[in-house]
Amino acid sequence: MKVFGFAGYSGSGKTTLIEQLIPLLAVDGLRVSLVKHTHHGFDIDKPGKDSFRFRAAGAQEVMLAGAQRWALMHELTGEAEPVLADLLAHMSPCDVVLVEGFRSVEIPKMEVHRPSTGHALIHPVFPNVVAVASDARIDVPLPLLDLNDVSAIADFVKRFLRIDDNEK
Repeated sequence: MKVFGFAGYSGSGKTTLIEQLIPLLAVDGLRVSLVKHTHHGFDIDKPGKDSFRFRAAGAQEVMLAGAQRWALMHELTGEAEPVLADLLAHMSPCDVVLVEGFRSVEIPKMEVHRPSTGHALIHPVFPNVVAVASDARIDVPLPLLDLNDVSAIADFVKRFLRIDDNEK
């Protein structure tokens, strides 16, 4: 699996960009998966549901399965937060895994930057940033892509990962 990340401050547009990028990669026949890091606690379960009750009772893992999807919830009770490599090991085989967040992990990534948010660029601190996507012309020592030109960003990712149209 080839892995490519997107990093930037909250509100920069990472999720929106990835949401628009996935169908452009998938239309080329690529199988695309995603890992998203969150600094906030999250829960995909709802109080009162059977799966929530099983977790509350102490189940380490709960798997939900149906005709359209399955999901595995793993409780980290007393465990350290998993590293990206461990999470990738749980992924089914695919062509590309897009990663949102994990800015300090050593994978190639694109910085998503909006000067209007007032945040500094992150690429000077994180050497694995290989390009910057921005909604403004800014002076950077890396390839600069227009954040609103998702097709050009998709082409960049495919070129960077050496995904040839004949590989699929």
